[in-house]
Amino acid sequence: MQKTSGGTDRGPRAGSARVGKQRQPQEAPRSPVRPGAEATRRAPLDEQARYWFDNTLTGGVAGLIGWLAVACLAIVVPLSAVLVWTDDRAPDALWAKTAAVWRTVGQTLRLGGEVGSPLRVALSVLLALVALFYVSTLVSLITAAITEKLVALRLGHSTVLEEGHTVVLGWSAQIHTVVTELVLANANQRRSAIAVLADRDKTDMEEELSAEAGSTGRTRIICRNGRPADPAALARVSPGTADVVLVLPRDEPDEDAEIVKSLLSLRAAVGDDCRVRVVAVVRDERYQLAARLAAGPDAVVLEVDDITARLVSQCVRQPGLSLVYQELLDFAGEEFYVIDAPALAGQAFGRTLLAYRNACVVGVVRADGRVQLNPAVDSVVLPGDRVVVIAQDDDTAAPADEPAAIDESVIVSRPPTSARPQRLLLLGWNRRARRIVAHLSGHTGAGSVLHVVADGGELTGHEVREAADEAIGLDVTFHPGDPTLPETVNGLDAAGYDGVIVLGPDRSAGNGAPDDRALVTLLLLRALERRTGRAISVVTEMTDDRNRAIAPVGPGADFVVSGKLIGLLMAQISQNWRLADVFEGLLSPDGNGIHLRPAGDYVREGHQASFATVVESASRRGECAIGYRSRESATVGPGHGVRVNPAKTVVRRWMADDDVIVITAH
Repeated sequence: MQKTSGGTDRGPRAGSARVGKQRQPQEAPRSPVRPGAEATRRAPLDEQARYWFDNTLTGGVAGLIGWLAVACLAIVVPLSAVLVWTDDRAPDALWAKTAAVWRTVGQTLRLGGEVGSPLRVALSVLLALVALFYVSTLVSLITAAITEKLVALRLGHSTVLEEGHTVVLGWSAQIHTVVTELVLANANQRRSAIAVLADRDKTDMEEELSAEAGSTGRTRIICRNGRPADPAALARVSPGTADVVLVLPRDEPDEDAEIVKSLLSLRAAVGDDCRVRVVAVVRDERYQLAARLAAGPDAVVLEVDDITARLVSQCVRQPGLSLVYQELLDFAGEEFYVIDAPALAGQAFGRTLLAYRNACVVGVVRADGRVQLNPAVDSVVLPGDRVVVIAQDDDTAAPADEPAAIDESVIVSRPPTSARPQRLLLLGWNRRARRIVAHLSGHTGAGSVLHVVADGGELTGHEVREAADEAIGLDVTFHPGDPTLPETVNGLDAAGYDGVIVLGPDRSAGNGAPDDRALVTLLLLRALERRTGRAISVVTEMTDDRNRAIAPVGPGADFVVSGKLIGLLMAQISQNWRLADVFEGLLSPDGNGIHLRPAGDYVREGHQASFATVVESASRRGECAIGYRSRESATVGPGHGVRVNPAKTVVRRWMADDDVIVITAH
């Protein structure tokens, strides 16, 4: 269409092609219709009144004040008139009654209520309005200040003024375990506090922790909002006056750089001269050195993947071991303590093993700070040394008046047996699987085999082959397959293996929760057990402890829940700094670890003997006995037959399928 200079459109020129849909000629209306008939129909009066009222409210404060005044006068004036007209003492003259009504209205609405000349009435109303404006402004300012303070408190931006408290930085799967265990550890303290700093809503954090931890007793949980990597936010929890600072890991390994940044911010906030203790956790070993440098020389930095891999490799070779670690790591049962023992100075370590009836001596902390687990039985406890014990509490470990009696007639002298070959099955693959293979390598008997069944394509196959090349004394084979498919699991003779490891995938987009696939695999293994009638020894790695309750496995099955495990370790180390070296020694492949040994290696099978007799028999083998597991009670919760630190005077019948729990380097 071309437009003329006058601005009107003309039709297409002759011979030009028409583009688009041509306008159709309009037909004349068959019957006359009055235009706008629908538009001119009036709305009902109530709708018009409501519409007019709504429009007056949109006028802002003036409209609101006007309607408030009208509403007040509509109620106050008639009621005031009724009061005056029904009062026997009211004057008879109409103007006098009107003045009385005005005084009542003025007193009610604080408008003075003066009578007399119009100027006097106007001035009294003006003064009353000024007073009302002043009071209302003052009230609004006070209300705004209080509201602002409440909002700031709700946001969690105020500073915590505590000393000797515990600071927790970050929010992850470990937060519930850490807080719950710290509350249990502080149960006998008169006053304690836990300050949590995370980039979350303060109210949400408080409600979630309250639901998980339950009653906190004398321990106060204080939540503050802010990024742990921000020095200004760190100041809100007063880390400089804290007893210990716990830095929780992030959800993904590639976020460990944020942990390093948080540690740098913490050091900047407290200064290099502050001796606050720091326990931090990273997931990737590549960031462990950087985290240690950022945290300072005295800090403890744990690595999730390595600790998890160590425990999985230990538990698959010793079913039931995870139950022992669970007992030792939480504050609800027996745990490690470092105590002063001046009465043991000058004695050989072997003699100290029977010195406590309600505690198990397992090591020595030398005066220079070195921790020695299960030292030689003839090594001497020197003055200034402290002992490492397993006890229910540090104040329950008291030396007995005399050592518990032992029965020499039931002690056997059976040499330690060499590790036998094992057939192991690994279902699934993740970033920790390669470390699991490395920890199994060299700690299984000659001729041991590890079969890996996992999906993931050529990349997984390449990683398995690399792990196989690095393995020493362990034959590693790879079979592609999806462990969540029935045809894959049913095609395996899972019961024919000495142990089965179930791993979930790494957390990534599209995979869902890592534990979901592990639960499916466990369900298929459980169905295979019921169909064949043969038990399968399974150890499962999980990230969320809540999934353990719904896992389809038999009673007493082994689980390594990385999130809870790290939380327990952090809580234990925060309460006793020397325990970092103790756990490092226990989890080290070359150190003194926890092992389950046949009871027949220590006492005669089928005979009764006290636990003191078992301790003595173990010491002659260079081991520290700390408990036992009864296979007869393995299916009965909550301990599933595991008993750590029984009294030395406990006498029981030791059967062939019972195990003695020892700390040894063998």
